[in-house]
Amino acid sequence: MYITITAQKLGANYSQSSADFVGYLEKENQGLEQQDTEHFFNQYGDEISAEEVVNEIDGNTAKLKKKEPKFYSITVSPSKYELTKLQNNSQDLKTYTRELMKDYVASFNREINGRPITIDDIKYYAKIEHQRTFKGTDIQIRENQPYATKILQLKTDIRNIEDGRAQGNIRKIQKEISKLEQQAPHQQNGKRIVQGMPKDGNQSHIHIIVSRKNASNSISLSPGSKHKSSEVEMHGRNVKRGFDRDNFFEKAEKTFDNTFGYKRNFAETYKARKDFVKNPKLYFAALMKLPANEKALAFKMMTKTGLPIVPNIPVSQAQIALRAFKRLRRGAEIAIKSSSIGI
Repeated sequence: MYITITAQKLGANYSQSSADFVGYLEKENQGLEQQDTEHFFNQYGDEISAEEVVNEIDGNTAKLKKKEPKFYSITVSPSKYELTKLQNNSQDLKTYTRELMKDYVASFNREINGRPITIDDIKYYAKIEHQRTFKGTDIQIRENQPYATKILQLKTDIRNIEDGRAQGNIRKIQKEISKLEQQAPHQQNGKRIVQGMPKDGNQSHIHIIVSRKNASNSISLSPGSKHKSSEVEMHGRNVKRGFDRDNFFEKAEKTFDNTFGYKRNFAETYKARKDFVKNPKLYFAALMKLPANEKALAFKMMTKTGLPIVPNIPVSQAQIALRAFKRLRRGAEIAIKSSSIGI
């Protein structure tokens, strides 16, 4: 499970409205028949229009400053292993989203009129998508990039020859391009993986847009808070504040497992991925204690998700900590930052 929480992008090049983001989420419906489209939904309603989403989010921004985010985007991407447990991708992911957002509100250290906030205190809209494309941050794109750069230069050389700006053997250059296309380490259906190429397989995932202000437009609820749990004095009274991201991510996994009867492998857990970066010694010590079949699956999952693995497992925990940290931390940080750690 990969979950990211991202604040609304603000600045000279971005609109104060949610319209651009909502429009982006509507892109997958283009060209589809009515019965095949995916609509926005929330805790209690289905088939909500994009116009209603924009109006509700943009109209719920009382007292927020121009440079403060008006909404947050939550992206939830189940792994291919998790998706195999779903009977109906769209309906099951809707069910999961509605339970997930209960975990979201439970992770706030806030009260409204002396009570903890509930699902009815937030304003959110979600949408299921079934397609994904390769992005520049994907390991496949990064590792194919040297080949892409050489191919681009060779194609430029061909254009220069064709336009009379240079001399050379076009056929020879085309052969070199074909060779580089085949040598690129990451292929899909016999073609070099490039940025923007649709990913094969089940790519179902969830996009959620949640208002910064609560449903009554009176209280700010920020999952970007630097505090997990604290109190501050405001207007002569103590006010609770904070959002526990660790709690949210861990609850999200447990909710999925309980909802669909999924048995989560060690390597899939949020805590394990966090330990991989923060405490590699602890991570590999725990990994080595797994039963043989679970350990084998863990290594398989690590490879598939882009996390580098140890070529030769050292024996002592000291060796584990030293080698793991030196060889793997940089790659792990890149992989995890593009998934569920941080905000």
